[in-house]
Amino acid sequence: MAERPHSQAAESVLKATDTTAEGLSSEEAQERLAEHGENEITRVSERTARDILLAQFDSVLIWVLLAAAMLSIWVGHSIDAILILIIIVANGAFGFLQDYRAERSLEALRELTSPTATVRRDGSTVEIDSIELVPGDVVELKSGDVVPADGRLLEETDLEIDEAALTGESEPVSKSVAAVDPDAPIAERESMVYKGTNVTRGSAVAVITTTGMDTEVGAIARELAATEETRTPLQQELDELGRRLGTGILLVAAFVVPLLLLRETPLIQAGLTAISLAVAAIPEGLPAVVTLTLALGVRTMADENALVRRLPAVEALGSVDVICTDKTGTLTEGRMTASRAWIADTVIDLDETGAELPNDRAELLLRAGALCNDATLEEGDPTEQALVKAADDHGFDVEALRDQQPRTDEIPFSSERKWMGTIHDDVGYVKGAPDVVLSKSTRVLTDEGPTDLTSATAERIREQVDSFADDALRVLAVAYAEDPEDIEEELVFVGLVGMIDPPREEIADALAATEHAGIDVKMVTGDNVRTAGAIAASIGMGRTVMEGHEIEELDDETLSERVEAVDVFARASPDHKVRILRALKQKGHVVAMTGDGVNDAPALKNADIGVAMGIRGTDVAKQASDMVLLDDNYATIERAVERGRAIFDNVWKFVAYLLSANVAEVAIVFIASLFGYLILPAVQLLWINLLTDGLPALALGADPRSGDVMDRPPRDPDRGIIDRHMLGFIGGAGTISTVIALGLMFYVLGGAADITPYVMTMVFTLFVVLEFEKLYVIRWFRDTPTFSNPWLALAVGSSMGLQLAVLYTPLNEYFGTVPLGIADWSIIGIVLLVALPAYLAVVVTIKRYLPMED
Repeated sequence: MAERPHSQAAESVLKATDTTAEGLSSEEAQERLAEHGENEITRVSERTARDILLAQFDSVLIWVLLAAAMLSIWVGHSIDAILILIIIVANGAFGFLQDYRAERSLEALRELTSPTATVRRDGSTVEIDSIELVPGDVVELKSGDVVPADGRLLEETDLEIDEAALTGESEPVSKSVAAVDPDAPIAERESMVYKGTNVTRGSAVAVITTTGMDTEVGAIARELAATEETRTPLQQELDELGRRLGTGILLVAAFVVPLLLLRETPLIQAGLTAISLAVAAIPEGLPAVVTLTLALGVRTMADENALVRRLPAVEALGSVDVICTDKTGTLTEGRMTASRAWIADTVIDLDETGAELPNDRAELLLRAGALCNDATLEEGDPTEQALVKAADDHGFDVEALRDQQPRTDEIPFSSERKWMGTIHDDVGYVKGAPDVVLSKSTRVLTDEGPTDLTSATAERIREQVDSFADDALRVLAVAYAEDPEDIEEELVFVGLVGMIDPPREEIADALAATEHAGIDVKMVTGDNVRTAGAIAASIGMGRTVMEGHEIEELDDETLSERVEAVDVFARASPDHKVRILRALKQKGHVVAMTGDGVNDAPALKNADIGVAMGIRGTDVAKQASDMVLLDDNYATIERAVERGRAIFDNVWKFVAYLLSANVAEVAIVFIASLFGYLILPAVQLLWINLLTDGLPALALGADPRSGDVMDRPPRDPDRGIIDRHMLGFIGGAGTISTVIALGLMFYVLGGAADITPYVMTMVFTLFVVLEFEKLYVIRWFRDTPTFSNPWLALAVGSSMGLQLAVLYTPLNEYFGTVPLGIADWSIIGIVLLVALPAYLAVVVTIKRYLPMED
């Protein structure tokens, strides 16, 4: 259809879909089903478990390690090959489990539909499976139904639909058959119903205009499928590190192996040297240690109500400098509450439960609101529930009240009428839109009783309505008719009730804390400008607002220039949210997106870190997210950011620790090979890496957080984890380890031409204990108290026990080691004493002379 159905008359839509109000015949429906396909959310692209598994091994580091394993088998060193393959498989399993869960985002969308639909076929009304619906079908809807496909209303009676999951609107939307403006956003298309939304009140008949992937929910599914997985700064940096190491290994091997062959080194020894260089250069345990350390942090965060679905998201939290948050249920409580009332020039605060009402007029206002009402405390329209709750909070037993004044007749609410009336024997009560109720009122209830409603009084009431609306209150007027016969024209105006989806109590403090940590917070909501701006102001956010239609009028470059200055984006559609995110990311920001609805899913998946609500959140939002707030509490984000920054500090420590060890290993093997020695074979290097990359490195992840983590600005992701301080430490500490290990090798060799198992064992064991000593040095570098982590002492002790096992048990046959005596341990102890001040000198020099980047 050239013109959108929401802006066409109902008769025109019937004509455009080639149907009638009586629906299609079975034959026509079958033809259209063949043409349009089933009414379901299909996968746009399949990514099988096999694809995910194979992707884990698409890495330069993995390829180099596989080559080293094959070469080890070729030269007869099967133990080396087995150890390498175990590490490769373990890392692949970790990555597979993470990525497989991420692929489930579309599954919830496939389930977000009505299993059956009531449709007019062959001149009668029947129930069919909703996947069989086609454009042109005429469906009947009633309260409690899930809308099975997108459709244009033909008839409606008091129809209200909860579209919060699609549009972000916190209140059910009243629907109408009347056409709306062609450019109206989804939230304002009263003439349409949308797949996956819920009918909360009334009934309707609609003609189906689009099905399956052509619906609004289908568009979101396509957006999700088209969204590439966002890689965190640490992931990107480790990938880049892998590529550089792989290239470096090939260059070094291309230099060393021919050199050794020219010196008439046996081919097998040259090959073993190449394997050792590869194993020494690659921090093969680093991905696993990063994963396991993040997992430990995740367990702690789960105890603090932040459930992390993708482990790298923990690291990304430390770099987040913009949070784009939905309003409904995230900044607010997600429920309507009667907050204020007005009676004849007096404003009453209704927030205080149990507070005594000032007069009989206030009691009448709440009593009438509870009687002219179809809701209970437990269920019903949210606005009506708010009125019942207000009466209950101020001492009314609503159930008993309704028994005492039973309803004898009613005039139901409709979107055209905009008011509702109930008759209770000799009195009638009315509630509805203020302008409508005011137009039907001839008197106003004052402290002196009913008096004529003058134009001046009416103007004051309108001003009060505007005042309430400016504070984000939804306003209803309440009136009564002394004679039920006059309920439509001779009303006594009682007062106004202002209702709000209130901000969470802890939001203002949480926003202040995140702002103090250098994080900008922006509200992105489907609500109108007035409501969104008022809520933003009430919780301490800025009030610079941009509407959805303004976003549509801007190209990407202009939006990118303006997006940073905007505090609130109102009437934002799913496409708008994604464009906002991309504009912020184009400006170099690391963006977190919070949300709970289906409409938030594409933005959640596009964000650097997507945060879904655990209680109110849809399955679609949760599965598209990186983190789920189990308590729906925005303050939990602040704690998660703090925890994420602390975890990143610990990741920095062990990355510096591991890479400084790898640099030293490569230097030792390389330099020794130039003298014709193979000092550290691959099996010993793998053991060193397993010991240092294992328990001790993991124990660093349990280091306590620094007290100033939330006083720092967000970490610049462009600077990377490998910063000046880390490079200085890697170079300085790596040089010291290399010099000391080679010095011990030449000392123990005593001029001998061949490396013996004893020489290997001395250098091997020295390197292990040097790494244990360096653990504490790296912690001092980050101002971590020496004895603040008992797990680290336990890890070092356990690892030292394992090292002793390869020296003094039959395992030494596989590692090429021999037992050491007391004299040998004395030499190693003296070397440790010499190394400690040298390591500390590196730390002091870096801190004094190598400032961090701004």
